[in-house]
Amino acid sequence: MKISEGEWYVLEVLWKGESFALKNIAEALKEITGWSKNTVYTYLNRMEAKGLVKIEKGSRTPYSAAVSREKCAKAERDELLTKVYSGATSDLISAFLKETPISKKEVERLRKLLDEMEV
Repeated sequence: MKISEGEWYVLEVLWKGESFALKNIAEALKEITGWSKNTVYTYLNRMEAKGLVKIEKGSRTPYSAAVSREKCAKAERDELLTKVYSGATSDLISAFLKETPISKKEVERLRKLLDEMEV
């Protein structure tokens, strides 16, 4: 499941509640993207075809997310891992740790996680 940047914007709005009217989604996205209501409508319909959005015809608030944030985040992580690091999890983690400073608390969390995963 490939999710574009624009689709992420739409999903971020949808993940904030149960269901929405087009007007509410368009208003929320206007500040971030500058999109018109028609553009948002087009995105929603295309995203429904991809299985990302659920549209309940006849409802006052017909639009909702059809996928969870967790499922989308996992798909993105899996794609990054495969595409950039050839599936080598340790290479991905090493790159992040070398390039991004982390706190002592985060180091402790990582150590604990690794200890719990030990087979």
